[in-house]
Amino acid sequence: MSGVTVLRDRWWALGALITLSLVLLAFMVSLAVSIGEIAIPLSTTAKAIANRVFGASFELSRIHQGIIWDYRLSRALVAASVGAALALCGVILQALLRNPLAEPYVLGISAGASTGAVAVMILGFGYGLLTLSSGAFVGAVVAFLFVAVLAAGTGGQSDRIVLAGVAGSQLFNALTSYIVTTSANAEQARGVMFWLLGSLGGVRWSDVYLAAPIALAGFIICMLHARALDAFAFGVDAAETLGISVRRVRIVLLGLTALMTAAVVSIVGSIGFVGLVIPHAARFIVGPLHQRLLPAATLMGAIFMVAADIVSRIIIPQQILPIGVVTALFGAPAFAVILYRARTAA
Repeated sequence: MSGVTVLRDRWWALGALITLSLVLLAFMVSLAVSIGEIAIPLSTTAKAIANRVFGASFELSRIHQGIIWDYRLSRALVAASVGAALALCGVILQALLRNPLAEPYVLGISAGASTGAVAVMILGFGYGLLTLSSGAFVGAVVAFLFVAVLAAGTGGQSDRIVLAGVAGSQLFNALTSYIVTTSANAEQARGVMFWLLGSLGGVRWSDVYLAAPIALAGFIICMLHARALDAFAFGVDAAETLGISVRRVRIVLLGLTALMTAAVVSIVGSIGFVGLVIPHAARFIVGPLHQRLLPAATLMGAIFMVAADIVSRIIIPQQILPIGVVTALFGAPAFAVILYRARTAA
């Protein structure tokens, strides 16, 4: 029996995998805090965290203490939360739409959220009543409704949903570009375009307090609907036969997807391929049952994003790449493999 089959069939093996993943995530966060223009030993990182969290009294330089706590740790925690949220979004969309290529970026939800956020940021939509996150949420909902209506009008098949998502992405990306080029000054345009590629450079603890609770709440809500997500794998009719309230589950989980996507976009910009690749990798390891798949995908998404952040800071000396560029470099080839496998299976 292969190692993957053991993980799918034995709950104790899954528990060991999750424990190992938590340890790996903690190590990756520590590594992300230690790596930078000023290298900081892991022991110093541990002491700085112990001083702030547990009230320890290790002697550290104020510079190291400030770099670790005020900049790098918050950045790493936001990266982990964003990766977890995007992975959950991918699991939800792939289950509800029964499409292996579904994820917020491919379906245009991220593009719509970006348009909403930029409209608030540059045009001042909402007259000061809408925050950046609220604008992103409105844009995400509008984009999803556009894609849903377009897909339904063309038959609603799985491949048509992806094509409608591509059309939606192009439309909302064009709207975003139009707003930036016609209404933003040069400084705003540079900042917005870099932000749209995905950037963790400006995150602080206030962003942790938004991203982490949303990712945690999203995980809990998804776990409460794990049985429903399993039922959707057999189709809507089968789900209704099993007593699943299809309409309610769709509204709750699709609304959750829009909320998590909006939160991610408002904090770090549009990041693609995480919600596509990570669910497939987790499904390969632990199988399709969502009680196993959801925690595995959540942890793998968090680890992947922290690792991508580390790569973005070290791949080019003295320069930080946008995080979206790094995820695309790894995600695009994986997307091609998934697309080929889906075509072969069909």
